[in-house]
Parts: sequence; C-alpha cells; structure tokens
Amino acid sequence: MLPWFAKGKFPLYLAPMAGVTDRVFRSICKEFGADVMVTEFVSSEGIIRRDDRTRKYTEFDDTQRPIGVQLFGADGKRMAEAAKKIIDWKRPDFIDLNFGCPVNKVVAKNGGSSLLRNCPALAKVTSAVVAGVGEQVPVTGKIRVGWDNSMINAVEVAGILEDCGMAAVSVHGRTRAQGYSGEADWNVIDACARAVTIPIIGNGDITSGCDVERRKNQTAVRGVMIGRAAMQNPWVFREAKHYLRTGDHPPVATIGERWEVITRHCTDAISWGRYGNECRTMMAMRSRLMAYTKGLPGGKRLRAAFCRVESLRELNEIADDYMNLYPKAPAADGTCAVA
Repeated sequence: MLPWFAKGKFPLYLAPMAGVTDRVFRSICKEFGADVMVTEFVSSEGIIRRDDRTRKYTEFDDTQRPIGVQLFGADGKRMAEAAKKIIDWKRPDFIDLNFGCPVNKVVAKNGGSSLLRNCPALAKVTSAVVAGVGEQVPVTGKIRVGWDNSMINAVEVAGILEDCGMAAVSVHGRTRAQGYSGEADWNVIDACARAVTIPIIGNGDITSGCDVERRKNQTAVRGVMIGRAAMQNPWVFREAKHYLRTGDHPPVATIGERWEVITRHCTDAISWGRYGNECRTMMAMRSRLMAYTKGLPGGKRLRAAFCRVESLRELNEIADDYMNLYPKAPAADGTCAVA
C-alpha cells in the first residue's frame, strides 16, 4: 500500500498541470499543505533521448516528497525504459502514467486520453511499465471518465489498471471531449472507487474545504486532487485541512500574503533559470500572475499590468500601486459554494 493512504489518512494531491506545477509552484503548495505531488507530464521519448529541456520537467526537491514523475506515451516498453532512467537520475516515490491529457498534440500521438478508446493498448502499456519498474517504485495513473459522452468507461478502465498492477488511480470527472468545461461527474468517480480495491483519487471542481469534506463523506474516494483552484489560491490546501479538522472556514489569505507569494514565486522562478533570464522568466510567468488575480478587487487593472511585466522591479511597482489603491482591500472569498 502507498503509505499516504494508511488508515485514517485522506491525502490532498496537487494535480499535475503542464506549464503550471513546476518545481517552484510545487514547493509553494507543499508549504501550504499539499500532501502528494506529481510533476508536469513529460514525454517518455524525450527522456530516452536525454533531452535536457525534457529532463527539467522531472526535477524536484526532496522536501516535496512524496512525489511522482508523470510520463506520457503509447509504447509501454519505451515508457518503461524512460521510467528506469528517471529512477536512476533521482528516485521518485512513484511513476504516474498519463491517460487523461486531452491536448491534441498528445492525443495525436496515441498518448494521454487517446488510450481510453483502446483498452487493450492501455493494458499493454500499463503492464509493460509495471513489469519494468514496479519492483522499484509503485506505478499509478491518471484517467478521465471517458472519451466522450458515448464512451464513459472509467469503471472498466480502473479495473483494467488494477489488474495490470497499478497501485492507485486518479480520475478526472470530465471526458476528453469536455476538456475543462462543464461539471465534473462525481457519480462516475464514486463508481470507480467502489469497483476496485486500490485507492481512487477524485479530481474535478474541488475549490474549498467543504468540497473536500463532501467528496470524502459522500463518495468512496481515498483522496482528492486539486488543480485549477490551486493556481489562483495555493492556500486552498491549508484552508481545506483546517476545515476538515474544525468544520470552520479559516481566515483567507490577506492581500499582503498574496503579494508576498506572488513576488516569491517570480523570484524563485528567476533563480531556478528554467525559463531563461529575468525578462524571459517574467514573460513566462504572466499567465501565472493572471491566475493570482482571480477574486481580487481591481483584478482587471492588475491583469492589464501583468500582461506587460518584464522584471521584478516592475512587479514591485505594480504591487506598490495596487496597495496604495486598495490599502484595506478584502482578501478573495474562500467560502464554500452551495452544493
């Protein structure tokens, strides 16, 4: 059994999101209470070619453990070879297989959610990776509830993955056709959790502590995975744990706390150097900065400034201007939505 599912534990995962959950952002979320991390997905072929850019996606700090490296591909033997290389570089706590990505460039190569349409191929890929590295580290996976509304087969897929030796499966409650639109179908997620004996982690529309509590109490999932909500509110993990422990909503992060994290996020990203020099890093961070504005007063004004920012100096000037305009601005609302 994966130790983070030991009796009494209900882990909160940070969902892997390409271009978002890099090493710096994972560190921030870990500090705020995320229990389990998964890296951005990485191409197994890129790993095999020892591409330095691809390898950067697998970097992590030991303080982020337990952490898994997520691979995508369509050739099980090649994916197992890539997994072995990753384990040799820096042993992760598990290898995660991406069977859920809806992006066209991944699906076009028969990776990601494309394999949901071909269960025999999915089983072949999984079995090969488990056979290749399963004695070294556990293998887990992430799926969607199906390809589209005419092919919702997550319960069947979860059973196949269990039979192939997977240790746990994360289920996103949308089909590939939905992308990230519409509502997550937690009835299907619950059905998966009741159909298998391995842990199922539910993913989709978790934005608050009461969302976590509701899914914990009303479904058979053994943990939840938080994605987009963490982009604008990495404090969601801290808030959720407080709510689970006390039944009360904690004070949400203040405007000052938010600016402190925004500045630290950019500073650490520049120091890391993955995106290039300061200017290139700040340009790469623009979309991340946009996410932090959700729910803040004057968000439109902030976004207009963030879309042009090129340096930490400019970011600090934006912060000073904002705090002068909104010296007593309330923090973004972190209360529960009505079920």
